Amino acid sequence: MKKLFITAIMLTAFVFSSQSQNISKNALGLRLGSNNGFGGEISYQRALSKNNRLELDLGWRDSDFFTAIKLAGIYQWVWNIDGGFNWYAGIGGGVGTWSYNDNYKNITPFFNPNDDGGVYFFAAGDIGIEYDFDIPLMVSLDVRPELYINGYGDSFAPDIAFSIRYQF
Repeated sequence: MKKLFITAIMLTAFVFSSQSQNISKNALGLRLGSNNGFGGEISYQRALSKNNRLELDLGWRDSDFFTAIKLAGIYQWVWNIDGGFNWYAGIGGGVGTWSYNDNYKNITPFFNPNDDGGVYFFAAGDIGIEYDFDIPLMVSLDVRPELYINGYGDSFAPDIAFSIRYQF
């Protein structure tokens, strides 16, 4: 009887101390943010395990000086805060293409004026907070510092964005 009582207490403590979270198998939506110009991204998340997921974003950026298109892939770890609130962090990278807006070509201080555009690569981190509603809707706010390789604007830019996704 004593062993049964101790086992019941340990099982109860384990149930109350563990925080379960519910990562949706798939989520599709928009990520709206800014780094060197306002832009939007079509965002897709795919659960890989109970606490990990992959996020793929296809985005477009536009400013007075240039237009850019990029594809980003981020591997994320997700932790439950309380109820529907989660926080997450991740690492990844991507590729993109950029081109000048010809009206501003001669006054852009961070591009080579002889270049009309090009391809770039970047490494990225990601940290954010999200809320998973009882309906299949999730909103999040995150910061994605990006380190650019081979000639896209400044070599570093923090991409801050608000996202809304439908979960299925």
